[in-house]
Amino acid sequence: MKSKEEILVKEVIDDFKARAEKRKSFDLIWQINMNFLMGNQYCNIGYGGKLEESDRQYFWQEREVFNHIAPIFDIRFAKLSKIKPEINILPVTNDERDKQSAKLSKKIYNSIKNKLEIDEKINQAIKWSEVCGTVFYKVDWNSKLGQTVANDENGQSIKSGDVEVSVVGPFEIYPDSTVCENIEDCQSIIHAKAYTTAQIKNMYGVEVEGGKVNTYSLDNVTNGVGGLGFNGTAPKLIEDVKNDSAVVIERYCKPSIQYPDGRLTIVAGETLVYDGILPYKCGDENERDFPFIKQTCISEPGCFWGTSIIERLVPVQRAYNAVKNRKHEFINRLSLGVLSVEDGSVDLDNLEEEGLCPGKVLVYRQGACEPRYLQSESLPNGIEEEEKQLLDEFNSISGVNDLLNGEKFSTQISGVALELMISQDETRLNASISSINSAHKLIAKKILKLYKQYASFPRLARVCGENGQIEMFYFNSSDITSDDIELEVSNDSLQTLSQRRELIFQLLDNGILNDENNQLSNKMKCKVLEMLGMGIWENAQDINELHIKKADGENLKFINNEDVKVSKIDEHKLHINEHIAFMLGEDFEKAAKKNKDLEEKFLKHIEEHKKLLKENESEEEKWTKTENNRS
Repeated sequence: MKSKEEILVKEVIDDFKARAEKRKSFDLIWQINMNFLMGNQYCNIGYGGKLEESDRQYFWQEREVFNHIAPIFDIRFAKLSKIKPEINILPVTNDERDKQSAKLSKKIYNSIKNKLEIDEKINQAIKWSEVCGTVFYKVDWNSKLGQTVANDENGQSIKSGDVEVSVVGPFEIYPDSTVCENIEDCQSIIHAKAYTTAQIKNMYGVEVEGGKVNTYSLDNVTNGVGGLGFNGTAPKLIEDVKNDSAVVIERYCKPSIQYPDGRLTIVAGETLVYDGILPYKCGDENERDFPFIKQTCISEPGCFWGTSIIERLVPVQRAYNAVKNRKHEFINRLSLGVLSVEDGSVDLDNLEEEGLCPGKVLVYRQGACEPRYLQSESLPNGIEEEEKQLLDEFNSISGVNDLLNGEKFSTQISGVALELMISQDETRLNASISSINSAHKLIAKKILKLYKQYASFPRLARVCGENGQIEMFYFNSSDITSDDIELEVSNDSLQTLSQRRELIFQLLDNGILNDENNQLSNKMKCKVLEMLGMGIWENAQDINELHIKKADGENLKFINNEDVKVSKIDEHKLHINEHIAFMLGEDFEKAAKKNKDLEEKFLKHIEEHKKLLKENESEEEKWTKTENNRS
């Protein structure tokens, strides 16, 4: 009789095989997309449900590949990789503690973002989504990372753990249903990947029996590509075998009535590695949830998997290759000619070997008709028209237009019309941009929630401050209140630096950024310089930032009943504004109810600032009069 562990392992493996069989049709589509991108464009799905390659039917047949998918992929990737979403963590209320928590959470995320190279991972994910239509991020906690906090009995280091973000291709994900549009609609998800037995032992500390595992790899072979008299090669995606390996199956189940905390089952080969609760509290309201985030190129209604632009371009690419190759075959007939020879009139072996070279003496049988070329017709106009229509279809389907094309671009076109054309071209990418921004937003949420769950030890983080200085700080889970923080993604995705600068200058010219006195405040000057990419261009603006931070610190000291003195070097206008803004918040109201003398202390402190401000202004007036009298 089988044990419960053996029954569970068999149930997980059978579940994995059933899901793999349901996903088989999507696997073939992804393989075709990858092959067409690499240039292996004479492949199709055979009757047995496997990828097959078609060979030449005749030795003279033109089988060249005119790959328009690859440059379209490069252009789309270049545009989408420009998207660098900035995460703005906003406090729910105007309380000072919520503000400080939001600032700290943003610093934590920016530090982790640089350490984990989130931007590089997003670029890697964009490539997957553009080829296969779907890609996933896995945000989990790795207990083997982080700082060493102690040593165990065997002298092995015990780490504090850290967040790990990885890009997972669609070949490794198996949902319980393909009709669920979002990950949140799935009840369980399987993540399966092949590892060597040595990797499995290092990851889980168990030894499993290795074997042969089917995987995919690249190969560069001759597959009938070329033309008359030559052959070519093209890289292609093929099925390969990985030896001494096993498949690690991770099945994640959402919380349910049977499993209130969810369930995670890990099977390596035929060995049960883990079976317990879902470890990550990265869902809403600190609920346990999947560690996966989905990103798509084009989402399909009623389908878990997205669609790739390449998938839509495959029929057009096949037709374009056919038209171009038939055109070249026609040119070959025109250039080489088709010779008509009477039977037995000439030496055919010699004629086939040497042809009709210049100066050749052609001997043919007396009384026979002399060999002659058959008269060829001119190239039909329909071929040229079909070629142009197919090129237009490439542009209309992909959303990528060549504005510098001589037929479409005119020197008489106005700047406004050109800007509208560029805007229309970029609008076609909005679906992909929206998915990238949404994925980035969820990555930030899950990272902060995992730190709130696991970061019990103080951690040292480093971040570049707004004034360009390196800032070091410690944090732990109690410093993060991600449940009370909203995450927004700024929507300037495809704008260049020059476009943003032009927009800022227009706002400045129209006076939109001015204060009630129609002047540009010091705080707004700092923000403008930061948006212009000149955050540390003037030291004066850096000093204003430091004054603002000092005023914020004084507010917290007042709440903690600490004495605060006004300094002559303070920027009194900035301090007065910051103190008044704090007094209008809820934090001050709550603290004032507990400490009735708090409001009087604030007002007295503000009066001291105003007194020193008047003294400084009077001194400046005296100095100005003195200078005017001298002049």
